[in-house]
Amino acid sequence: MAVRSESSRRAILDATMDLLVRDGRRAITVQKLTMEAIAKRAKVSKATIYRWWPNKAAVVIDAFMENHLAHTRIPEGVPVRDALLAHLKSLITHYAGPQGKLVAQIIAEGQYDPETMANFRERFWQERAAAVEKLMRQGIDEGVFRPDLDPSAAAQLFYAPVYFHLLFGVIPLDDALAEQLVDLGIRDLAARPNEAGTARVLSIPTPAGPGSRSSCAPD
Repeated sequence: MAVRSESSRRAILDATMDLLVRDGRRAITVQKLTMEAIAKRAKVSKATIYRWWPNKAAVVIDAFMENHLAHTRIPEGVPVRDALLAHLKSLITHYAGPQGKLVAQIIAEGQYDPETMANFRERFWQERAAAVEKLMRQGIDEGVFRPDLDPSAAAQLFYAPVYFHLLFGVIPLDDALAEQLVDLGIRDLAARPNEAGTARVLSIPTPAGPGSRSSCAPD
């Protein structure tokens, strides 16, 4: 029974991705996607879908996550610059294709559906942010970054431009962007004293939790 249940769950996630990004010109938007369409493609009942997910947004987020995380892992056991560059390159490559359009739609859905945004923050963003923050702390330990650096703020500085270019299409999402972000970020956050002989403190207030907002920090 457990094997059958996992098989059904996998079929639902695969069906969701098929409908949203793998059908080429026939792909539908998150807004137009329905539970009925997912159930039909996965060859399961709607009741089976609701066994694991409370709504369509939750299915979409989990389907996106399972595909996304497998392709954008942060390398371990390598210098912080190499790990950060490899991660940003994989992230940008992934977002340059259909996956980028999908995450942009999820973000758009969250603008008028607070539950979707809170769900996306909690199930996707917070975990990814924590992984990059860990990398920032590694950089502090290695002497690459200033010892007074706020890891959370630093992670935002590397991640925010990727989402900015994804949503606005200012410049292409490619390896050159990843190289630029890493070079500029490491240079500006490097462990060195300022003109007064003391390190500058970088600290950006962050939201307290899913659904909360702060006027001082971007979502």
